[in-house]
Amino acid sequence: MKKIFLTALCALCAAIMADAQTRVTIFGDSYSTFEGYLTPSTNESWYFTPESSHRHKGNDVTKVEQTWWWQVIDQMGWQLEMNNSYSGSTVGYFGYQNENYQPRSFNTRVENLGEPDIILSCCITNDSWTGEKLGEYKYANWTENDMWYFRPAMARLCSMLRQNYPMAKTYIILNTELRQDMCESLHVICRHYGLPVIVLHDIDKQVGHPSIAGHRAIAEQVVKYLKEEKR
Repeated sequence: MKKIFLTALCALCAAIMADAQTRVTIFGDSYSTFEGYLTPSTNESWYFTPESSHRHKGNDVTKVEQTWWWQVIDQMGWQLEMNNSYSGSTVGYFGYQNENYQPRSFNTRVENLGEPDIILSCCITNDSWTGEKLGEYKYANWTENDMWYFRPAMARLCSMLRQNYPMAKTYIILNTELRQDMCESLHVICRHYGLPVIVLHDIDKQVGHPSIAGHRAIAEQVVKYLKEEKR
């Protein structure tokens, strides 16, 4: 009996240590930013400290500990590898006012995610808001022109995530209040690449971005999904 107890205790300790060593990269847009916590540091943030002149009035998030990603990492006992999030970023290159968003695109940044064990990516919100066209499903031989359309751009992104980080588990987090056709396309593409999608619901927002309550809800839903998957 004593031997069984010691074996179980060792297994538990090993599991706890493994979780503590799990490195997580946050790969997102404005929802996942916070001033001073972005890599590269030149990435534009949306969430700021109260002292910052850039702070958006009307949103009550003022501490990094209030963000969804900080809460997920804290509750799961993981460690942050890096946060490569960029306010306004799109999967494709089609930006607001028809601008070229290639420099901040997820497809441009996907090669700079460190060495994560877990990748959490909330990624298609701005694509839905810019009016980007869907395009056709395409799973290979992408061209630069393809990157101006959501479906081929999303497929390339998923392919690069699988190719560049074969040992990492990637989760795509799907925001609320987005275009239905784009959400359906995301599910099709993620199924093709075997990437799980965490579908959010009931997220409180202020100025179009999660409030403190909204971030808490995102964290709760993501943690619930992750813990149920581990069972």
